[in-house]
Amino acid sequence: MGEMMNEGQNLGNDIDLSQFYSIFFEEAGENLDQMEQMLLALDLEKADDEELNAIFRCAHSIKGGAATFGFADVAELTHQMESLLDKLRRHELTPTAAMVDVLLESSDALRGLLGAHQGRAGEPPATAALVARISVLAHGEEAEAHAQEAPAPAPVVVAAAPAPAPVAAPAPVRKAAKAERELEIHVGPLDNPASADGIAELFRDIPGLGTIEPLPCDLSTRRVWRARTSASDSDLMDLFTFHVGKDDIRIVEQQAQQAPNITIGEDGEPMGSGHPNPTTEGRDYGFFEGAPGVPARAAAPAEGAAPKAAPKVEARAPAGAGLESSTLRVSVSKVDQLINLVGELVITQAMLAQKSRELDDKDNQPLLAGLADLDRNTRDLQEAVMSIRMIPMSVVFNRFPRMLRDLATKLGKKVELVTQGESTELDKGLVEKITDPLTHLIRNSCDHGIEMPQERRAKGKSESGTITLSATHEGGSILIEVRDDGKGLSREKLLHKAREKGIDAPDTLTDSEVWNLIFAPGFSTAEEVTDVSGRGVGMDVVKKNITALNGTVEIDSAEGFGMRVSVRLPLTLAIMDGMSVRVSDEVYILPLSNVIESFQIKPSDINTMAQGAQVVKVREEYMPVVELERVFQVPRFEFNGTSPIMVVVEAEGSRVALMVDELLGQQQVVIKNLESNYRKVPNVSGATILGDGKVALILDTSGLVRRSRH
Repeated sequence: MGEMMNEGQNLGNDIDLSQFYSIFFEEAGENLDQMEQMLLALDLEKADDEELNAIFRCAHSIKGGAATFGFADVAELTHQMESLLDKLRRHELTPTAAMVDVLLESSDALRGLLGAHQGRAGEPPATAALVARISVLAHGEEAEAHAQEAPAPAPVVVAAAPAPAPVAAPAPVRKAAKAERELEIHVGPLDNPASADGIAELFRDIPGLGTIEPLPCDLSTRRVWRARTSASDSDLMDLFTFHVGKDDIRIVEQQAQQAPNITIGEDGEPMGSGHPNPTTEGRDYGFFEGAPGVPARAAAPAEGAAPKAAPKVEARAPAGAGLESSTLRVSVSKVDQLINLVGELVITQAMLAQKSRELDDKDNQPLLAGLADLDRNTRDLQEAVMSIRMIPMSVVFNRFPRMLRDLATKLGKKVELVTQGESTELDKGLVEKITDPLTHLIRNSCDHGIEMPQERRAKGKSESGTITLSATHEGGSILIEVRDDGKGLSREKLLHKAREKGIDAPDTLTDSEVWNLIFAPGFSTAEEVTDVSGRGVGMDVVKKNITALNGTVEIDSAEGFGMRVSVRLPLTLAIMDGMSVRVSDEVYILPLSNVIESFQIKPSDINTMAQGAQVVKVREEYMPVVELERVFQVPRFEFNGTSPIMVVVEAEGSRVALMVDELLGQQQVVIKNLESNYRKVPNVSGATILGDGKVALILDTSGLVRRSRH
């Protein structure tokens, strides 16, 4: 029976916090990202108060969550960061580059600690040195003196000191600068007084904070403690607000000769003897602002306390509710499921629309009107659902300033990163896969593109090099460019290296073909091997990753002026607008964003050139012709006498004319992955289901353009 009771108590009292870990880790990562961005953008000479407060809040939020979940190492490091940031925001210290450096290093260490708690492989980083550096910066000469004195007791501890010595020794060193105070901590009135019990646990869990003991209080909605600590009121309030609201806490400093506390009776009068007169303290004992000079006992009667407490609680609740309702965390799998269901809805709507064309307009007017509304609502719904997966490129771009800053410092270079088009949106799946290739391109630009400051001065350039990262929408694709104003690629050097590696590289190669040599596996122009990738090292991997996304990579360079790497990716969304075309009995879909125009021609308008290539003249411009009938070997069972139709499509900066038999119209189509269900087919990017249930292939316009070039 006893065992069953104990087990029941454990089930009732122990809360499994692990179910909230994922939320904490995600929010901590967001706070670290935000803190890094603000630290990198911080103007040391004119630091803005709001920026410093925002950085402090990020560290404060991480510390609070870590303390709640018992991640002591994370809480300790963020507590030290918070101490430094608190002095900065209070203007007790002036921000320096060394402070930004140590805070950024601490951010990296926190990522490692959080990763260890998430179960990732590898040893968690050591933080003792970081804590010591932060302490020196936060406390100045005083902390530095203590840091020099602190190692002295260590040999004594190892040789013959008793076991408690290592724990007790650091306390005087850290707290010598501040005398301990005796405080009374009043909390309440509270709807759930047990929520305040965590305050006492803080004193037991945080070494060196001090001691605390409860004091009697006859009002069940309040808690009162006596504490001895050297911590400031602001530090204590920051700690306590993780457990109760700030408005419910009052910290009252006691004089040394005074006895503990006033025990308040139900009648509001002090009970017992030996209690000091609160009015001699010269401080406000009231629980609420707006009543200066009123002793704590004046607020004690339940009749007076309850009406004052209610507005406080009600005022905070809507604010919290508003913040929580502004965002909603949903797993990607649920979003994908929603997109698939909307895709099926689009197919069903297309089937109904096709069948409705066979109905008589007069007899079925209400039905047709309803189907028209369904068409409009379905389009609005799919656009809203698709926007959920679209995220701005700033999510990717924001990762690079910190990386570039560290790399430039390591190489002794001065580099400025300029970003353009951060609001350009891309599908979440593509954003995740494009990050690594872009990282490699930027590292290469900094390492072997941007020259050393003295070399740039000798060339008449500014000491600081510029790397530009831009993203723009271009038709149905997104164009991402990495540009630098460094030394660019050397044609002679590339040809020499290629011949050394046995690559056929005649002098007749065009510049574009020479630049593409760096995509050869293992190709590098670096003079020596370093831990930073040289231009060309791993570029074959970059191209492979981009090609896997149905994208392309192009390089343009001018020796002495810099180079540009252009990455073009298709916007492969789950639903898109397409144009249906017929070739014999087959139906194909062209992405509407790639279609420029269409027109009818006579067979005599098509000119045949060498090797059977065909071109058509469109407004004084000759354009390559691609016969889809030949590309896909479509059997033709009958010949209609109509003139062929040309559909002009644009991709990768070039235009071609596709020869088709008929334009069937435009419609929304749901993209189905053909490669995962069948295999990769040249010149085809996917498939879709038409309104009549048949399968139609979605054409890869980029592949068709490349085919026309060859």
